[in-house]
Amino acid sequence: MSAPLAERMRPHTLEEYVGQNHLVGPDGVIHQMIESGHLASFILWGPPGVGKTTLARIIANQLKRPFYALSAINAGVKEVREVIERAKKTRFFNQPGSILFIDEIHRFSKSQQDALLGAVEDGTVTLIGATTENPSFEVITPLLSRCQVFVLNSLSQEDLQQLLERAIKNDPELNQHNVQVLETEALFRFSGGDARKLLNIIEMALGFGDEDAITITNDMVTQLLLQHSVGYDKMGEMHYDIISAFIKSVRGSDPDAAVYWLARMVAGGEDPKFIARRLVILAAEDIGLANPNALLLANACFDAIAKIGWPESRIILSETTIYLALSPKSNSAYLAIDKALQLVDETGDLPVPLHLRNAPTQLMKHLHYGADYSYPHDSPNHFVEQAYLPDALARKSIWEAADNSTEQKQVAYLKQLWKNRY
Repeated sequence: MSAPLAERMRPHTLEEYVGQNHLVGPDGVIHQMIESGHLASFILWGPPGVGKTTLARIIANQLKRPFYALSAINAGVKEVREVIERAKKTRFFNQPGSILFIDEIHRFSKSQQDALLGAVEDGTVTLIGATTENPSFEVITPLLSRCQVFVLNSLSQEDLQQLLERAIKNDPELNQHNVQVLETEALFRFSGGDARKLLNIIEMALGFGDEDAITITNDMVTQLLLQHSVGYDKMGEMHYDIISAFIKSVRGSDPDAAVYWLARMVAGGEDPKFIARRLVILAAEDIGLANPNALLLANACFDAIAKIGWPESRIILSETTIYLALSPKSNSAYLAIDKALQLVDETGDLPVPLHLRNAPTQLMKHLHYGADYSYPHDSPNHFVEQAYLPDALARKSIWEAADNSTEQKQVAYLKQLWKNRY
């Protein structure tokens, strides 16, 4: 049995590679790294089917470097260390290190990522990671600081057209069937910028119609995909597409769409804890202070489904989903913590003001730790105006209220207490 069309058409050089011109074109940073021979560790972040794995292999081939590939789905710390040991043994003198490609690096645990740090730091391996998730949230800071992040985009219609023409022209199996493409709108729409999906649809079309002549039209592609609808794959890319649509529907306050995508996951046998976990995150990130009860309900949902299981958990998930979709939205808490983390990164370990410090020993009291602190409960309204931020950040604004009634009431309360600060 021959390899799938997507594998047969996998490019082996940059000249054959389609898309991502901002990275691999003549002025692209990856093209320039290959030309110079100086390859830095980096992470490729982009949707499925845009050539992340292929690009890593092309780089290794063109630079003639030893290439090791791991998938975060089935590799652990043991496998990482074994590859690093092999890479050490194949490195001689001042030669560049091997290339270690890790697919779905966002699924690596902290300990797995920690195991990479030394080898990346000393040049034993040059790391190329691939992820569909934002590396800022999924990759540990020490590793991320040692890697550049390159964003790959979904393939454009021009890119898909080029792939289509190349497959029909160059693939010997397609040539046996005399494939004629009369319309491409449905073909490109269902591909969704994913080269693998495009080539899979074309290959599926070989069994649709006359054996010797295959005519691709919009109607033919639509009927084909209705007949061969792919089931929900809990480990595949549809898993991520559907959870993304689910979260965005709740965030977008569309309960109908949210429950529809929930039903797709329930029908596909998704782990209810996975769905509930995402609802807890969403309640804090996207609803937050606009309706603090949302987090309480989402957490109660998570606890309840752990006791109930399928099929009754679908009702609990539905109630929570609809409630969150109907709730007013605010991401002010999410923005506040990110702003505060950025501030910490920029200003470092600023000293705690003396009056806020704990003074458990006589020496600390002698140094005036806590000496000028005013206990708010001893003052009217249980409030006293005093500094709580480091001196260098005095009056710095971090949390900014969103424009919902709950947070506006909270701001009014703060203004009543602090006068001009908020």
